[in-house]
Amino acid sequence: MRQRLEARKLSVDKTSVSCKVTEQDVKKKEEILSTEVRSLLVGGTTLSIAKSKLQESNCQLEGESGYAHLKIVTNKLRKRQQYMISQVSFIYPLKIEAGPSQDQELESFPGGSRLVTKPLSQGSVRILGLPFSMAPFTKMSFFTDKKEVQKLATALGYVAHAVSLIAPYLRVPIRYPLRLGGSKTYIRDYAPYIEPSSSDMSLISTLSQNSKFVEFPLFLDGQDTTRAAYAVFLLNKNIEQLLNFVGEDSLGPRQVLANLKELIRIIQSPDYINYL
Repeated sequence: MRQRLEARKLSVDKTSVSCKVTEQDVKKKEEILSTEVRSLLVGGTTLSIAKSKLQESNCQLEGESGYAHLKIVTNKLRKRQQYMISQVSFIYPLKIEAGPSQDQELESFPGGSRLVTKPLSQGSVRILGLPFSMAPFTKMSFFTDKKEVQKLATALGYVAHAVSLIAPYLRVPIRYPLRLGGSKTYIRDYAPYIEPSSSDMSLISTLSQNSKFVEFPLFLDGQDTTRAAYAVFLLNKNIEQLLNFVGEDSLGPRQVLANLKELIRIIQSPDYINYL
């Protein structure tokens, strides 16, 4: 009987210890549960506040000061842009002269290497009566007419000035900034001044921070024809950027005046006001 009694006491002690451990676990779980409940209450309150704000926003959008008001303001802005760019068009009128254009562009066909030259237009575009052609950039020699070279530089100066005016009106930062100087205008290309090797990839971040710009002349007088041709290419890229902004593509890499004329035509069209 004594042995049984001792065994019962040991069993009761073990059970009481187990009960205490279980009680502690229950208390911990209650604390965790109460924390989660508080978090859930805070989340529910935040959700209800966000829902009310969303409803207010929807009401504002549906009201007179909502989307309709935004559309009215956008239309006013577009009309203002049309007016400002019409002034640029008045300063630098672009007119088409009847007759075939001398410039041609290489057209590549996808899936093959065959190239075909095609005329880009049936007339040459002039800016303030001055034409533009890429011929002097490829056939520059000692016997090239200096007056034609000067006219070409003047025309490019006009285009550069027009682009520098149109870009801020559209609030588009052009990729290749211009240093205006009339017929002695330069265009800048921000390119790394150190060429990293393919194996040294650790310099990429340093190069991106320490990149310098290189200026290319938009005129041929005393300049390398390759650098001047590249400057024209960059200028046309700026015009192409503006064309892409209004939802159109470039007419060709050599069609500087035609691209500029197309850009002005699109902006002055009635469809531009409703363009999204």
